[in-house]
Amino acid sequence: MIYDLCVIGAGPAGIAGAIRASDLGKRVVLVDAGPLGGAGIFDGALSSKTLWHLSGDYARAHRGDRGYDGGTLAVSWQALRTEVAAACREAQVYAERELASLAEPRPGRGTVERVIGRAVFVEPHAVMVASRRIEAERFLLAVGSRPRVPPGIAVDGVRVITSDHVEHVAELPKRLAIVGAGVVGCEYATIFAQLGQTEVTLFDRQERILPFEDEDLSSVVAHRFGELGVHVQRCAKIDSIQRTGDTATIAWTDEHGAAATATYDRVLVATGRGPSTDGLGLDKAGVACGKNGGVTDEGTRTSAPHIWAAGDVTPDIMLANLAELEARQAIEDMFGLDPAPLVHEAQAAIYFLSPEVAGVGLNEQMAKAKGIDYRAATVSNKLNRRNIAMRATTGFVKLLARRDGRLLGLRVVGPQAGTAIQGVALLIGQGDTLEAVERCVHPHPSVTEGVLEAARVLLGRSIYKPEAHPDLIKVTE
Repeated sequence: MIYDLCVIGAGPAGIAGAIRASDLGKRVVLVDAGPLGGAGIFDGALSSKTLWHLSGDYARAHRGDRGYDGGTLAVSWQALRTEVAAACREAQVYAERELASLAEPRPGRGTVERVIGRAVFVEPHAVMVASRRIEAERFLLAVGSRPRVPPGIAVDGVRVITSDHVEHVAELPKRLAIVGAGVVGCEYATIFAQLGQTEVTLFDRQERILPFEDEDLSSVVAHRFGELGVHVQRCAKIDSIQRTGDTATIAWTDEHGAAATATYDRVLVATGRGPSTDGLGLDKAGVACGKNGGVTDEGTRTSAPHIWAAGDVTPDIMLANLAELEARQAIEDMFGLDPAPLVHEAQAAIYFLSPEVAGVGLNEQMAKAKGIDYRAATVSNKLNRRNIAMRATTGFVKLLARRDGRLLGLRVVGPQAGTAIQGVALLIGQGDTLEAVERCVHPHPSVTEGVLEAARVLLGRSIYKPEAHPDLIKVTE
């Protein structure tokens, strides 16, 4: 049998693509070595976020300034790992149920056959999975990514680890070093610091953490890290990481040019991820890879006319929601539906830190780099009644717009930040303006009222005036 489509990879992109193709009545084979769900569930998007929520619950319950004393609470790492595993299995079961329902043909719908194993191209239209040959008219590459490790660092999976290993360590480390202060590194720094059992040191070669975000945002997170006891080594150049028995020693050059060493129970290398394209035999399929391993040529199309790609194998932001959108668009493109292009300017993301951070569109440094003439309003959470009620007023809302009022971007820092960005994401995708934010009726009290007030500030008709609260409202003209 020649399938209409072979999807390689069963993470967020692969599953979404296979299901969308079945909607169109296609015969699909979904090939993946497992586990089903990939990094969208395991050792990634779901598992780490579950651990983040649990660690945050513990940190809040352990506080003594909220009308109760939780000082006697204890942490069981094994119990936490069990709960994370349960969450991952719940999500996987629903994915399994969905695919099982698509295995049998039904009127007006295609089928999805799942084949467990690693696919390797042997011809442009054929892959081998173990001893089975699979032929298809079209292919979707959705093989995801894996941790990228800098040259000279030897990961052993025990003392020197990546995000593939960190959630499986047998016990909470007393001393944890994290190399890399991007989203992944800062997320795990937050998790382990909130559990209160680990001394965390974060190494980064930049002058500040989260360097791709504006300085006001990274400074709030850095200040909170200080409160949590996270030590940040800025402008650090790692010279070596050596395992020494049951520990690992890092030698580095600090921000003053001085040599330093320290020993840790575990070293987590969190220096980014790269596409998992090696070993696929892409040369046999006519697919050219870029220098970073990405395979797309234009949009979700590759250099081979019968092969599309989605998710972490494309050279853009690695997000599960974007992977699903790319996969669905790729399917519609390959089968002639002429889908609308993705609006990358409206892609939203959440950083699971302390405090929570969420954003969509441009920040100030991005707007400056693009030469865009913009205005921005930053409103402190201290003015938001929901934050006051939560007794959590650290952070702010920052809204950016062009001079003509068209929305450019939003950053929210504080509790429930991820719930406050979708409206602006929709408006940015539609090319809408500040007036549209103001016209929207916001519930009270809610975090999104901070977004509303920021829009009103830029429109010159805010309730809280910048001149009355110069320490809480900032306008960038």
